[in-house]
Amino acid sequence: MSDRIRYAWGSSSLGDFLVAASDKGLVAFEFGNEWEGLLDTLQERLPEAMLEPDDIGLAEAVTKLARLIDHPEEDPGLALDPRGNGYQLKVWQLLREIPAGEITSYGALAARLGTRDPRDLTKAIADNALAILIPCHRVLKKDGSISGYRWGVRRKRALLERERLAVAQRAA
Repeated sequence: MSDRIRYAWGSSSLGDFLVAASDKGLVAFEFGNEWEGLLDTLQERLPEAMLEPDDIGLAEAVTKLARLIDHPEEDPGLALDPRGNGYQLKVWQLLREIPAGEITSYGALAARLGTRDPRDLTKAIADNALAILIPCHRVLKKDGSISGYRWGVRRKRALLERERLAVAQRAA
């Protein structure tokens, strides 16, 4: 029996995005300019899945995610169904524990996993398909500089700045 994955497209201040969901929750929230390329990547990641367009059924999720892009410190209250192996799921859970407005380093996360080598960790982070919801944008190099981001360094920088401003406004 194949997995049914519904998908829809959205637009935001940081560009177009794809949202895809199983019956359990979101499996993908990804930025991209080439819709067919995003669908091809989704199909490659979920080869047993039957992909179906569902603009109406996912309209509320698209609206909430477009808002999340402008307010990454907010919880949109959407169920997630991240697809990965046990190690990836562990890494992604650690990422979800990083509060909005805070950052950490690859090395610090690796240490929390009991290793000093962040290479496997960086691969797991790069495989995250749920932008912002699994906040890999909150991980920086040990010197505090911004390194790569699956959806572009410009987006990563913008998300970090939006979170920083939101947290500062709440504290004021």
